[in-house]
Amino acid sequence: MKKGSYTPPKKNKMSLLLQALLVGYCLLNIGYSQTQKDSTTDKFGFKSLFKNKFDASKPYAAQLNPRAVSFVQEYMRKHTKSLEKMKLWGKPYFDLYDAVLVQYGVPKEMKYLSVIESNLGAGVVSWAGAAGPWQIMDFEAKRFGLSVRNPDERMDYNKSTHVAAKIMRELFAQFNDWLLVVAGYNGGAGRVKQAIRKTGSRDFWQLQYHLPEETRNHVKKFIATHYVMEGGGGWTTMTAAETKYQKENTPQNGNASLLSEEELANSTVMNISGRYQSLVIANELSLDIQQFNKWNPGFEKALSSGKEYAMRLPKDKAVLFEAKKQQLLAASLRSLLQNF
Repeated sequence: MKKGSYTPPKKNKMSLLLQALLVGYCLLNIGYSQTQKDSTTDKFGFKSLFKNKFDASKPYAAQLNPRAVSFVQEYMRKHTKSLEKMKLWGKPYFDLYDAVLVQYGVPKEMKYLSVIESNLGAGVVSWAGAAGPWQIMDFEAKRFGLSVRNPDERMDYNKSTHVAAKIMRELFAQFNDWLLVVAGYNGGAGRVKQAIRKTGSRDFWQLQYHLPEETRNHVKKFIATHYVMEGGGGWTTMTAAETKYQKENTPQNGNASLLSEEELANSTVMNISGRYQSLVIANELSLDIQQFNKWNPGFEKALSSGKEYAMRLPKDKAVLFEAKKQQLLAASLRSLLQNF
């Protein structure tokens, strides 16, 4: 919702623990149906985010809309580390969001809207008066029966998520595209409708310059967060199709049965996750790419589906990898995006 700029607050460990316990309690009291459409399989309503129809059996990054690439690259450069940490400390909140959103037919990926709205902060209040993890304005809260003072229920993770889901469901009924829902959530449905009338298009990339700059950037932040959390850094949402594909195509532990005793003695295995690229690792560590591929079959396929991989390296190179792993991951992601 349009409420001005937001700077993520710092969180101390005690407040995070208390909030996580509260969210866990809320989860225990939520009953929800699993019969709703699961967008992690077909990305229904996200057609502007991808070049073509999403295919769960193919690497996520290769399907990203090319017009999102430059913004995603810059956003990753600035925010990948903080999002990587959020994936861990934010899990109780994401679990709560998943449980609530599915009740309203809202894709689970829309939970990332709360990330760009408030950094998952319950106590965040904007200069315009929007409050809570979903930054809900007071008039919207009242429309759905939430108290806005003593207590301000917009700061309640469970109650505010139900309201945010209802708002997103209403917006999707109007626009039938979740990126336009993000735009409408930030700038108002009226501005999105006006942009549609001016351009005759419901494609965000066609109408974006008829939206306010803040709203354009809000949508692009959502796209970048969506990519980093699901398609980069090993954070892909595992669907049934992806799990089955990986089990059928990925040998485990570097196919150790095919290695000689000398190779086994001079190498070590380390578990990694993230969209590492074999060529980047081989070049940076001065490894023979054929040897790397022999030791690590199915390497990129496994990592593209978001699971850990037991990577085998020469013992001396393993130490070097550990020292340079963040730089290697960043270089791998840049390579991945540049070679669509």
